[in-house]
Amino acid sequence: MQRVRSQGVVIAGAALAAMALSLSACSSSTTNGGSSGSGLSGTLNGSGSSFQLIFQQTAIQNFKSIEPGVSVNYGGGGSGKGRTDLASGVVQFAGSDSPIPSAEVANFKGKTVLYFPVVIGPITVSYNLSGVSSLKLDAPVIADLFQGNIKKWDDPKIKALNPGVNLPSTPVVIARRSDSSGTTQNFSQFLVDAAPNWKLGTSSTISWPATSQGGSGNGGVAQIIKSTPGAIGYVDYADAKAAGLTFASVKNKDGNYIAPSIQTATTAADNATIKPDLTFSAIWAPGAQSYPVTYQSWDLVYQKQSSTNTTKMLKAYIGYLLGDGQKLLPGLNYAPLPSSLDQKAKAQLSKIGT
Repeated sequence: MQRVRSQGVVIAGAALAAMALSLSACSSSTTNGGSSGSGLSGTLNGSGSSFQLIFQQTAIQNFKSIEPGVSVNYGGGGSGKGRTDLASGVVQFAGSDSPIPSAEVANFKGKTVLYFPVVIGPITVSYNLSGVSSLKLDAPVIADLFQGNIKKWDDPKIKALNPGVNLPSTPVVIARRSDSSGTTQNFSQFLVDAAPNWKLGTSSTISWPATSQGGSGNGGVAQIIKSTPGAIGYVDYADAKAAGLTFASVKNKDGNYIAPSIQTATTAADNATIKPDLTFSAIWAPGAQSYPVTYQSWDLVYQKQSSTNTTKMLKAYIGYLLGDGQKLLPGLNYAPLPSSLDQKAKAQLSKIGT
């Protein structure tokens, strides 16, 4: 096992479109795993993690300037769908925010799956309360909110954490994922680790209270929160920022209330322990400035491919995501990989073959 040590990351404020344009020129000159004019031709299909969606869309646009003969398609649908599609041979790579659960291992029929980490980011606890721009929450209160035990926003448990904040008596509306989701898996894992009162377990699907409202993808949950007074939900940072949501500071393992950001996610990742297959978890990481609901996402590919051309295309695209693609991340409100982990992932590209 090895601790991840990352470089400092500064949040860039460029909009998605501007980022895509500004980096397309520099990306065309170099990439890890593919080079301009290599003559590659064909199509790669991927699906899964909605956490990766904004990154994938932007990376695909920039990669096209490097490998114009390669078309890459990425559909969201949630981490569960991505893993199912990969196991079924529908896609060549799957975005997943969690390792393959034991219940799904048999679906892959003994084939070796490689994990390529590509992105890190916070899961926000976003809410819609008029006049309340700053809120502190800890794991036990978050657990009570999402289990339906706290019914109104002026509940004494929330007031105790937020002295001086004028909390309304607005009813609490739970917004959650309706699809099989790595965001759900990681958010619920945080509550298992940090909230002794959490009773709903951890999985990519949860039996939420019947009164909760479900949305597809992080974007779907963000839209419910934005349009529903009193709503609270878990949304990845990139989508929460894109939707203009307000989110809480969350009490971390060291007892500090930390706001989600690129830097606090990076700090959490600094304390993640990397397994030999490059899986890890940054949830509930120690550290005074660690944001406690930080997660990560991988692109999963089979070690053995059906053709040399598919192998070359995968090495080129995944190599781009681990190379120049990492430069896209801060401007899209994601955290790049710590450099030591990025180097391990690049070295693993050589394992893809026929």
